[in-house]
Amino acid sequence: MAPRATSSLHAVIPALLLVLVLLAASAPAPAAAAGDSSKRRRSRTPSPFPAGLAPPRYPVVPAADGSGNATAAKPFTAHYFPQELDHFTFTPNASRVFYQKYLLNDTFWRKPAGGAAAGPLFVYTGNEGDIEWFATNTGFMFDIAPQFGALLVFIEHRFYGESMPFGNDSYKSADTLGYLTSTQALADFAILITSLKSNLSVPDAPVVVFGGSYGGMLASWFRLKYPHVAMGAVAASAPILQFDDITHWSSFYDAVSEDFMSESLNCFTVIKSVWDVLDIRGSNATGLLELSKTFRACKTVQYVDSLSNWMWTAFTYTAMTDYPTPANFLENLPAYPVKEMCKIIDAFPAGADVIDKAFAAASLYYNYTGDQKCFKVEGGDDPHGLSGWGWQACTEMIMPMNVSSESMFPPSGFSYEERSEECVESYGVRPRDHWITTEYGGTKIYQVLKRFGSNIIFSNGMRDPWSRGGVLKNISSSIIALVTEEGAHHLDFRSATKEDPDWVVEQRRQEVEIIQGWIDQYNQDTAEMSQVIDKEN
Repeated sequence: MAPRATSSLHAVIPALLLVLVLLAASAPAPAAAAGDSSKRRRSRTPSPFPAGLAPPRYPVVPAADGSGNATAAKPFTAHYFPQELDHFTFTPNASRVFYQKYLLNDTFWRKPAGGAAAGPLFVYTGNEGDIEWFATNTGFMFDIAPQFGALLVFIEHRFYGESMPFGNDSYKSADTLGYLTSTQALADFAILITSLKSNLSVPDAPVVVFGGSYGGMLASWFRLKYPHVAMGAVAASAPILQFDDITHWSSFYDAVSEDFMSESLNCFTVIKSVWDVLDIRGSNATGLLELSKTFRACKTVQYVDSLSNWMWTAFTYTAMTDYPTPANFLENLPAYPVKEMCKIIDAFPAGADVIDKAFAAASLYYNYTGDQKCFKVEGGDDPHGLSGWGWQACTEMIMPMNVSSESMFPPSGFSYEERSEECVESYGVRPRDHWITTEYGGTKIYQVLKRFGSNIIFSNGMRDPWSRGGVLKNISSSIIALVTEEGAHHLDFRSATKEDPDWVVEQRRQEVEIIQGWIDQYNQDTAEMSQVIDKEN
């Protein structure tokens, strides 16, 4: 899902996360004379979805032993499930079959034997991208599998990765993309899980679904929609309240700004002041040429907003992934990267150029390892197949976002009407602005779920700007919010390391304890029901 500085879809089509989220740049506007206003794109910022998902340059596979160290061997095997195209109609095309990818790790699975119950299935509900990427960045599931004797399953979301219902034509038009919806994806998960349990002869094995960012939204919705399939859900950094007017529209970018201000007022001020200076200097061909050199662009930049977007992305995603340990989820970054960016800015002498300061800080995001000789500011690729999010953001995932005057980003608004026209222009469809809250709820969620739902963990870290659209307080005794003040985007799902601060260790301990309680209660209920059935027979 993807926050935007404006509602325009022409500057950037989104990828959390995914989006949170997400970053597939569309074609630039037609060429125009230098200095012409048509040289400017209509939007300045890319769109990070919950997933906040931007293509990682250095994906690694966590060790199956949960050590967090990279390993050449993948800790899973790939499989393909024959999935029906449309679960909700009986039209001739509905029964068309495509092959949905899923990953398995049974290293620690406690198989049923000698009357002993099978271990649980821990299932990751795939986000908007290649499922192997998510599996390699969800070390928490590998870490806890031995304790639970769990079978690990990672299911790829339809229309992403290798799970393309129409092959290379899957993104061809609205006729094909129309089958890319969250409801179809949830039904995919339900059918695959049910079939897998049947094939393994473990119909009574408990299932807990896990997901981060958009995947976390899916996990929580899956628990509500399919409680007979999954008896619990762990939803990390899941902004299920980022719709309609449930969450303040400016909250995302206000939170990014607060992260930087908390490290240094000077850092915040420099970033806040750079945008206007950049616009002025990039208003003509000579200025764009000089800025291209300053930004070490691989090719001369054609649009000044491309430079703004490049920095905007760096600051936004760094706030999202402000982890307390080095990580490479989106890019290779040091521990506490927001602090490190601000150190770079604050180290400049008085009177130094504001663009030089901001560029140097943003470069940390793209080039912490120092191996990038130049930066591909325009014309980026989509190595993890995230571009389907553009369709989702134009149909049902309508998350209103604006930028307030208090933010370090330039103020801007949001208009449902403008978004609608842009979606018609891009895809030939109009969004259903309020469908998500109609289908899954969200409004008055604390009142509604208090008497209805159960067995859901919502985890959030307040350094993550997506946390503002998440569930931040307990709804009931079994719908629990675990919130850490210093946490970032689904930090708890990352592999444990020796450098993890105590509060991360404690958050994961609480999650394990809650999950264990769910499974113990489920097994007790199952055993009691079996006794009742035996007596009746």
